[in-house]
Amino acid sequence: MALNELLPKAVKLYAHQEAMVCGDVRLSYQDFGNRVWQLCHSLLDLGLKKGDRLAILHENCHVFLETYFACAHLGLILVSLNIRLSPQELGMILQDSQTDVMIAQAKFLDKVDALVSIAPNFKKVIWTQKLLKIAEMENLGYEDLLLEQGNTPPPELPLADDDIAHLYYTSGTTGRPKGVMLTHKNVKTHALGTIAELKLADRDRWIHAAPLFHLADAWAAFAVTWAGGRHIIIPSFDPMLVFEAIANEGGTITNLIPTMLNMMVNHPDVKNFDYSSLRVLLSGGAPIAPEVVRKIIETFNCDYIQTYGMTETSPYLTMSILKEHLKDLPWEEQLQFKASTGREFINVSLKVVDEKGRDIPKDREHTGEIIVKGDTVTPGYWNLPEETGKAIRDGWLYTGDLAVIDEEGYVTIVDRKKDMILTGGENVYSTEVENVLYMHPDVLEAAVIGVPDSHWGEAVKACVVLKPDGRATAEEVIAFCKQHLAHYKAPKSVDFLEALPQTGTGKIYKKALRDPYWEGKDKQVS
Repeated sequence: MALNELLPKAVKLYAHQEAMVCGDVRLSYQDFGNRVWQLCHSLLDLGLKKGDRLAILHENCHVFLETYFACAHLGLILVSLNIRLSPQELGMILQDSQTDVMIAQAKFLDKVDALVSIAPNFKKVIWTQKLLKIAEMENLGYEDLLLEQGNTPPPELPLADDDIAHLYYTSGTTGRPKGVMLTHKNVKTHALGTIAELKLADRDRWIHAAPLFHLADAWAAFAVTWAGGRHIIIPSFDPMLVFEAIANEGGTITNLIPTMLNMMVNHPDVKNFDYSSLRVLLSGGAPIAPEVVRKIIETFNCDYIQTYGMTETSPYLTMSILKEHLKDLPWEEQLQFKASTGREFINVSLKVVDEKGRDIPKDREHTGEIIVKGDTVTPGYWNLPEETGKAIRDGWLYTGDLAVIDEEGYVTIVDRKKDMILTGGENVYSTEVENVLYMHPDVLEAAVIGVPDSHWGEAVKACVVLKPDGRATAEEVIAFCKQHLAHYKAPKSVDFLEALPQTGTGKIYKKALRDPYWEGKDKQVS
């Protein structure tokens, strides 16, 4: 089935069921389909054709889902823009992708205005909510365009599996952002895989709380629609909005970044809502401490699945879904599997290999790099064949993530290659130290980095945010770690911060913590 057949199927099967809730907007699948067809005709009238790029700069909104599906139907390549990027970063993406039309939210007027001089190819902006005016730009109103059109489906286009559907630009934490190409085959194969793995159905109500410009949430636009589920959309992550979406709209499932889940379980009002509709919470985007997993399950009284993936893989590569025979284990042993990175996703082949490409022993001791292949893996980076060749070798994508694997095939990420700390000839994996820090009763958030040390080469440093009533000192934190870790793994120093820096997707941004310590030093952390 082609990607442009998903919405017509949902409209045919679930026409009168509610497709989405977005603030005061409630749309049935028929209403949703009608608006997508109107948007398709509008974009065709603007001269856009198969293979052209269309950008969107917007918070979570039904408009975002309408844009995803309109692009899928017209064979346009959607360029989803991170709303936290600077105008200079946005301009680079528009220039690199040669995008000249954007759908934008009025609150980002200043950023869009600055793009006029940064991205000369950018010519048209379609404003949602209200029509704004920028000189030297063709300014259009989203709802005005839709009102001018009929709601009959657009002509059906022949779409090939290898046609590009989306361009997602990497966050730039490792250097110049690269445009990750995802094909129609990548997107639809991943959607089918998640429907099978998560048993998605028309009973489900997915909460879009993580940003729709990022694959942590965007994949659900297609999978949930294909299954006939309901989309519950909140503009941006806020614990109270998530609590209310579960309690008031009967949310059943969502995927959140670990920092978001940590904020939720530590929120003072978390116990004031009814979560009985919730069947499973997913976590992805970064490793999560087992202690946080324990709190999630205890707080929300639902199933929990750890996920792992990459933009380059659509995104999922693993899920910590328990095999049936593992459900007979004692709870603490089950928790070990649930808090692991998980076993391979249904649509990928995954291996953990040493530096010579050999499979490592399945003993949870030996460490290797995760490599993957499958129909959800990107064909490469936009206009960057050399970068593509470095990442994909002999059909395998090298992730740069270091992990151990057990005899059941469950992997546990211990670090990114670039985050591993080499101190006195010993490897220290930051995730292992962070997991212990999260066990401390006073610690709200933690990140571990390597900093220069004249004697050891690198020293382990903990960057910690305390809970509002936390009173722990650096000495106490270090002593706590030494109780649970080999002493060389324990932090040598602790920085107490009011907040940890985050990327636009809500992940902890270690590069911002690490760079000031390495400025002018020989080591390059890329």
